[in-house]
Order: sequence, then structure tokens, then C-alpha cells
Amino acid sequence: MDEEKIIICRCEDLTLKDIREAISQGCTTLEEIKRVTRCGMGPCQGRTCLPLVAAELSRATGRGIEEILPCTVRPPLMPLKMGTIAGAEDG
Repeated sequence: MDEEKIIICRCEDLTLKDIREAISQGCTTLEEIKRVTRCGMGPCQGRTCLPLVAAELSRATGRGIEEILPCTVRPPLMPLKMGTIAGAEDG
């Protein structure tokens, strides 16, 4: 299958080709790939894409998955409704 058609990050619309390009440009950690591509920064916070990117990094660098995961995850870990945030001021 064409790597341009394989979607890795649905939230940021990134393909396997985008991830491989980031790796070929010198990204060797999940943090670097997140910062360069925004992979894992969408509403799902990387629940689906970061394991896929970690597997690709493992293949490209020869390091084990356990050396690549985890990366820094910052709150909110779950999407919040704006009404919830707005209601926080009332209470």
C-alpha cells in the first residue's frame, strides 16, 4: 500500500510518509516527532498514533519499543467540553 495513503494520526491528518520524512530528517524520539509534526497533539492525545509512531521509530533505529515509549503527555489527557471549563468559574 502507498505510504501516502496510510493514515497514522487521524487528528492531525498525518500519513506514514510524513512520519518517515520526520525520521529521515533526524527525529529519533517521540518527543521530536511530536514537536515537528504535531502527531499526538490532537483530541485523542496520541492514544492511537503514538504506538504506531513508536513502532516505526523502532524499525528505523533498531531500538526496542520499551526504549522509545513513553513520551511526555501533558494534561488534559481527556478532551474537556468548553462548558465544563466555563462552569469551573461558577463553583
